[in-house]
Amino acid sequence: MSSGSDQQDVKREKILEASYQRFLHYGYSKTTMNEIAGDLSMSKALLYYYFPDKSELYLAVMRKLAGDYLGMLEAKFDHFTDLKEAFLFQVNTHHKFIVNNYNFFDALRLNEQNLPDNIWSIVNQIREAETKLLANTIKAEIEKGHIKHVANPEGIVDVFLDALHGIKVGNMSQKKMGFPQREHLELIHDKRLLLIDIFVKGLR
Repeated sequence: MSSGSDQQDVKREKILEASYQRFLHYGYSKTTMNEIAGDLSMSKALLYYYFPDKSELYLAVMRKLAGDYLGMLEAKFDHFTDLKEAFLFQVNTHHKFIVNNYNFFDALRLNEQNLPDNIWSIVNQIREAETKLLANTIKAEIEKGHIKHVANPEGIVDVFLDALHGIKVGNMSQKKMGFPQREHLELIHDKRLLLIDIFVKGLR
């Protein structure tokens, strides 16, 4: 028989999954705790027992999403045949992650200048994993003699990731926005693929 702790873990996971589906389809602002409780056939009081408010629940779902993304990156650490493959994997995986979860991130798009520290902590975890993935590949390619020696692979990757996130489209007012509009995602992705060619050729 499952312990009480195990049952709580299962219930918590069900709450996270139901909440993710709500946030994904309707966004943060149009989702209520009542609706999530209704989706689960659960009392609102019980939902609040697990999560004291909607912002805490949203953050918990974001941590789970980030964990899934980090898992995809970590599964590929040290498993690339060449440098371009690693850069393509990072850019394509990030692109699919944003496209598939775009509505979920409405709270970030609307409040990106005033995000709480705990959200920035998640963002930094992702950045560190992306840096490790690409820096490890650069080091491996140096050891194989496929690319020239660079003193600071992490610094190279940092510049690359900054350049990726700096790519925008549209007029100047749109370029001031940090989170892209949905209709711009594919064009931004295409530009990022071009950036990969520039960086990989430069390292070789």
